Amino acid sequence: MHIYLVGGAIRDELLNLPVTERDWVVVGTTPEAMQALGFKPVGKDFPVFLHPETHEEYALARTERKTAPGYHGFRFQATPEVTLQEDLARRDLTINAMARDAEGRFIDPYHGLRDLRERWLRHVSPAFAEDPVRILRLARFAARFARLGFQVASETQDLMRAMVASGEVDALVPERVWAETVKALAEPNPERFIEMLRSCAALGRIFPEIERLFGVPQPAQHHPEIDTGVHLLLSLAQAAQLQADTQVRFAVLVHDLGKGTTPPSEWPRHRGHETRGAQQVYDFCQRLRTPKAFRQLGVLVARYHTHCHRALELRPGTLLKTLYALDAFRKPQRFAQFLLACEADARGREGLENRSYPQAERLQIAYRAAAAVTARSFVAKGLSGNPLKAAIRRAQVQAIATALRTSARMR
Repeated sequence: MHIYLVGGAIRDELLNLPVTERDWVVVGTTPEAMQALGFKPVGKDFPVFLHPETHEEYALARTERKTAPGYHGFRFQATPEVTLQEDLARRDLTINAMARDAEGRFIDPYHGLRDLRERWLRHVSPAFAEDPVRILRLARFAARFARLGFQVASETQDLMRAMVASGEVDALVPERVWAETVKALAEPNPERFIEMLRSCAALGRIFPEIERLFGVPQPAQHHPEIDTGVHLLLSLAQAAQLQADTQVRFAVLVHDLGKGTTPPSEWPRHRGHETRGAQQVYDFCQRLRTPKAFRQLGVLVARYHTHCHRALELRPGTLLKTLYALDAFRKPQRFAQFLLACEADARGREGLENRSYPQAERLQIAYRAAAAVTARSFVAKGLSGNPLKAAIRRAQVQAIATALRTSARMR
């Protein structure tokens, strides 16, 4: 039995990046022998075991054969005769197909070290085309390593385009699409994920609502970049710059979906895109089966982001209505996420990336002032029900007006 460290741990170590997990391949043994050594089996499709002490994953070397379309259409073989090179051959990218033995020697049959030095994302073999999830994974790696100068090899780009043309990506299931997407959104350059999917024509198959945004114009006085799709990429980049969490980044990704359904006769204006977009975000999330928190924030940002952009023009009463529409008093953390998504949207414009966003501060002032109003004094006066609610809201409007005047004097 021979054990090898494989995959991402080697790649990240050589790139001087933090190694978060280690995966191992075991050659020349059986599931029964592994269990006899105390390893706990966890694999469903093929033999994977957890080390009894470190709990790291140890997988038996395996080969695979395509038997049907899609991610699940494979038959695996994991026997003692399978070699390390055969196991590495089934991996997606050359930089993920390296191994190291117990003496520290590298096994690199597919030139991953070379591609790591030269900053290439390149497929290991034509078997890459058998698994459509690999298009998503490669786009995710492009989002992770763009800052290090990695590019996708031309032959790999050609192969991905062929996969799309053959209909292979149409077999992707929502759970896998979402799993890769939410990981990609957390990467340093999430916009590269969208760019890569678009470059191989997969974006229109996987996310047609996002693909439709490219080529749709916006008023140049508000959007110097003009193209709505380009604005989306710039906004995603800004969300990453602002160190926003993945829920905020997702909301930025979908905030302008409504502009993709504006009739061309109305271009470059997009009246009512907020309401249309909110429904599209809801449908988008239902299709991908996203978690509820992602859906709720995405819908709110799509519906109310222009309210936030106009906050400097809104009167205290309208500001309060907006706060209630956002459910800010019951969910202050989500309100903060909303403001961050709107800031990323505002900064996601060509040449305006560093412009300040005082609208968020104005809404925060309004929120703090209104939240400080309590029902206690009104209840003491005998108010209840609708009269109580009306009295509280009048007091909140007055509190917001006072807070805004005070803030203006302090500037």
